[in-house]
Amino acid sequence: MAFLLKKSTLASHFGSTSQNTQDSVPLSRRRFHVQPGLREKALLAEDSALKPFKSYKQSVKKLRKVGDVLTIVVVAGS
Repeated sequence: MAFLLKKSTLASHFGSTSQNTQDSVPLSRRRFHVQPGLREKALLAEDSALKPFKSYKQSVKKLRKVGDVLTIVVVAGS
């Protein structure tokens, strides 16, 4: 009987802690949209010094499509 009492006490403890964390979550969220300031706008602006490090994602996609087409042509030809 003591084991059941401990188990129910333990379960109620975990239930109350999860309820407390759920109540605190909405308070931490931003509720209003705030326009970015000058510093944020400067950080988001395009920087010409970073051009050499630009992502090559588009060219990789094109190359992959060409490879897929060539694979289909070779498989269909044999």
